[in-house]
Amino acid sequence: MQASEYGNLDRVESDHWYYAGKREIVEHWIQFSRGLKATDTLLDFGAGTGRFASGFVGRCQVRVFDSHPESLAILRNRFAAESILEPAGPGIPVPDKSIDCVTALDVLEHLADDAAAVREFHRVLRPSGLAVITVPADMKLWSDWDVSLFHHRRYHRRGLEALFARTQWEIVHSIYTNVFAYPAVLFFRKWRKWTNARPDQGNRVEDRVPAPWLNRLLRFLYVAPAKTSWFPTPFGVSLLLVVRRR
Repeated sequence: MQASEYGNLDRVESDHWYYAGKREIVEHWIQFSRGLKATDTLLDFGAGTGRFASGFVGRCQVRVFDSHPESLAILRNRFAAESILEPAGPGIPVPDKSIDCVTALDVLEHLADDAAAVREFHRVLRPSGLAVITVPADMKLWSDWDVSLFHHRRYHRRGLEALFARTQWEIVHSIYTNVFAYPAVLFFRKWRKWTNARPDQGNRVEDRVPAPWLNRLLRFLYVAPAKTSWFPTPFGVSLLLVVRRR
């Protein structure tokens, strides 16, 4: 991401319906799929500001990994030094089969080689370990927001699932999320493209916390369907994938 985006993210993600809702959804699926004991280790890959991982401190062993100086500066203010992993060559600097749960929340789209990251997840996870992935969905929604965040792609469900070979992974749950916001997001992003509107960073809809009543409503519409295992979602703004290492 551009350096300024870390400031935007740190400013809004505590309360913004999307970021707070995403944390709630991912935590639900971790607990539903296996739970984490005090002796288990959670690795948040591409931890960003560390807001998600900080919610697990004291509940399990937490490791945060990121390669961007702006992110690492924020992480050093939120985590003990031994919890922070920095690149020391290719791959994640932890031993094979040493992690119980890996999260990668809106990270794979930033990587030119997303398949290499998935191979690393398989390497570091213990057998039956869990990986929880979120990514932006549907290239029809591609916009200046994706460009400013240095995204390489948005995903369709089959393409995301294809990264996780069935011989190595069991798919626990795969679903489009943020389905109710999809029409509005599609409209506004197409409108910005058609009108060549380019809002300043920090002044985009994605960078502002809505009015409290709307923020609560949007969070409910985002979270409630994503926490069910039966709600059919043929499209959405985002994708959630929960997989278990064989």
